[in-house]
Amino acid sequence: MSTTLVPARTQSFLDKTRSRELRVGIIGLGYVGLPLTLLFSEQKFRVTGFDVDQQKVDTLTAGGSYIYRILPEEIAAAKSSGFAATSNYTQLSDLHAIIICVPTPLNEHHEPDLSYIENTAHAIAPNLRPGQLVVLESTTYPGTTEEILVPILERENKLGLRAARSGAVGDDTFHVAFSPEREDPGNTQVARRDIPKVIGGLEPLATENASALYNSIFNRVVPVSSPAAAEMTKLLENIYRCVNIALVNELKLLCLRMGIDIFEVIRAAATKPFGFQAFYPGPGLGGHCIPIDPFYLSWKAKEFDFHTRFIELAGEVNLNMPYHVVSSVGQGLNQRKQAINGSKVLVLGLAYKKDVDDLRESPSLTIIELLQQQGAAVSYNDPFFPTVGRGRKYDLQMSSTPLTEIGKFDCVVIVTDHSSYDYQDIVRRARLVVDTRNATAGIRADNVIRC
Repeated sequence: MSTTLVPARTQSFLDKTRSRELRVGIIGLGYVGLPLTLLFSEQKFRVTGFDVDQQKVDTLTAGGSYIYRILPEEIAAAKSSGFAATSNYTQLSDLHAIIICVPTPLNEHHEPDLSYIENTAHAIAPNLRPGQLVVLESTTYPGTTEEILVPILERENKLGLRAARSGAVGDDTFHVAFSPEREDPGNTQVARRDIPKVIGGLEPLATENASALYNSIFNRVVPVSSPAAAEMTKLLENIYRCVNIALVNELKLLCLRMGIDIFEVIRAAATKPFGFQAFYPGPGLGGHCIPIDPFYLSWKAKEFDFHTRFIELAGEVNLNMPYHVVSSVGQGLNQRKQAINGSKVLVLGLAYKKDVDDLRESPSLTIIELLQQQGAAVSYNDPFFPTVGRGRKYDLQMSSTPLTEIGKFDCVVIVTDHSSYDYQDIVRRARLVVDTRNATAGIRADNVIRC
């Protein structure tokens, strides 16, 4: 194999990036992949989006959007820059860079489910060609890129290509890097371009090419030494949040017994100008990363005979919060001489956080399931979900109940504090309100239980 530190085609990759001739493929057009597509399209790159969900492909092809904060006009603008969506993975061979943004959930045993990454690698491999850059963005444990992705790509490509490694970059190689996504659905305070992009290449040239590519859409890139370092960076970011949320969740339970308002305490502590960052308690963790990442690292740590006790304890505290909510519903109903069994309960908010249309790992789903198991007749309201069907971990087949029917329910549980809710009116019309988000702060009423 002929090797050189800087093959001629590398300069071509950089030149094509600067001239916007470089063609980008993004696999997985969800909450990470579709916003990333728009960033590249805004910078006049021609992007091809891939997804196994034909309904998503058809929606985008028709100029529509299935994500609340992404407007059809943005899809139309992307299409005018050459964006096209497809489920035909043979088109990957026409691209210079391939970015993977697929889910990495947990299975029923709380172990990593890498099937989406593996299936994507199987789809990419037959279409690989020399010099292509493959970047994995999906959150995962350190080692995934080198232990799972690269072997499939090397084993199954048709040209005998190898992933470029230090000292072995040639005409029969492709480049691989990991760059963790940092999406925060609903965040309107920080522009996506202003979120620094961490990049870890399998070798320096991969890092250089990926850095040039991402530098064209982000204001700052942060190179690290390897894909594993980049993978661990993402886990650290989210485990940091998981542990601190667990801390305030546990403190909330103590404060409830002591008659102290945990939110007042957090507000006061947040006035300290150093050494403290405010985190807030809630009904449980949601979203794709924070509820999942601790289990990814704990699972991988066992390979090294290491037990991540502190991290696992935080995960345990957060997993128990939906049970605390259901217990509070039971206590509130008991005070009114009612049982959960046979009661009508309305859950306000299905999304995992306020003002987003994202159900991934939402604690609302667990709370609904637990209430149903105890015999409650459960309904929901969420302005972002007129209906909800079946997902990986739920099968609700329900429609949103109008807020005008609040008076018909024995208990209303505020799980997601959407801005559109009029909490004064909800408290006024409800028989019992269990507030998991402090949404009713400042409202004094005998029918409100804050948990």
